[in-house]
Amino acid sequence: MAHYALIMLLAGIGIPILAAMNAALGRHVGSPAAAAAVLFVVAFLTCLAVAMATGPHPLSRFATAPKHLFMGGLFVALYVLSVTFIAPSFGVGNAVFFVLLGQLISTAAIDHFGLFGAQVSPLGLIRAGGIGLMAAGVWLTQQA
Repeated sequence: MAHYALIMLLAGIGIPILAAMNAALGRHVGSPAAAAAVLFVVAFLTCLAVAMATGPHPLSRFATAPKHLFMGGLFVALYVLSVTFIAPSFGVGNAVFFVLLGQLISTAAIDHFGLFGAQVSPLGLIRAGGIGLMAAGVWLTQQA
């Protein structure tokens, strides 16, 4: 389990780096949307290479998957496009603050109701207080 935590920590470290780098690329090329499109091409090729290298390829199973599960791609696009457009004028820290706040809110709902097959973890007073403390901590990091 510790290796899962480390991988997720590294992914979390990468989110603001992705935001800053893609915002800079969008400014450089003069189009945040074009920068986001290139990011998706690089991400697609990376994921394809990992999928090819890690075992059986159940591509045929996508045809039978519930169609609403494909909307996850829309959320990735929403994140990348919004942070690429907004971070240059709003600041990477502010942009990521609101992303983290949104993550705390949606995570609590997903876990509480077991949405999308997630393990149920009820939102009790202690957990809600912890999420509130996390939100307050993230907010404090943006006060200057």
